[in-house]
Amino acid sequence: MNVDILIPITLFIAVAYAIKVTVEAYTRRRIIETRGSEELVRALLEGETRRRRQSSLQWGAVMVALAIGFGLVELAGVRDVTPGVVALLLGATGFGHLAYFLLEGRLPEGRRLEGPAK
Repeated sequence: MNVDILIPITLFIAVAYAIKVTVEAYTRRRIIETRGSEELVRALLEGETRRRRQSSLQWGAVMVALAIGFGLVELAGVRDVTPGVVALLLGATGFGHLAYFLLEGRLPEGRRLEGPAK
């Protein structure tokens, strides 16, 4: 792969992500500064907390599944990238997403990634 092409693409993605995060933070700040209703501010903060927790659970499940997939590749002694290796890693990624779906679905309705009980 040509690194001269990869660096500008990565830089563009990083700048776009930084702009997105900055705009979202500015919007939240403006809502809080304008003395939005307490209910709106609470819903905004709880929603963000819930999204962070769901994202952590999802990425954790996917990373564990990928680690298992890489471990299986290592156990098989494969040293080359073959369609079978790629299929195993893609399957592990899919398995991780399915595991997340099952974990998220098993949480009781009142405790579904909303933080500690009040």
